[in-house]
Amino acid sequence: MDHELNPRLNPRLRQGATFCLLALIVLCVLWETVLAPIRPGGSWLFLKALPLAFPLRGVARGNLYTYQWASMLILLYVMEAVVRVMSDPPGPSIALAWIELALSVGFFFCAIFYVRPAKKAARTRQRMQREEGA
Repeated sequence: MDHELNPRLNPRLRQGATFCLLALIVLCVLWETVLAPIRPGGSWLFLKALPLAFPLRGVARGNLYTYQWASMLILLYVMEAVVRVMSDPPGPSIALAWIELALSVGFFFCAIFYVRPAKKAARTRQRMQREEGA
């Protein structure tokens, strides 16, 4: 019962999420400036990496709240990757979109499974408090 109230969070999932997030930031910047920019010489679209920098510190530290909102943020990058896989002209951009999709989905699942034991423990605590109060 004590294990249910004090869950062990998997450090490998935290490391995986941190890696995916860092790699996604680097990919977004390099994609839009060097590897396959929309316009020769790069574009301001590299700023799409900026929102990914905001949760980086909390993800690296294992902050559960950060994982929760970052997992919703990352879905925007999943959508962008799917759209670019389907609509970009043949070339390196499609391969980069596949990498973006893999990193985004990787982060999403690492985040969800990292937070899962803590959410389960919170539900157990809440249920125990209701039973004590009744």
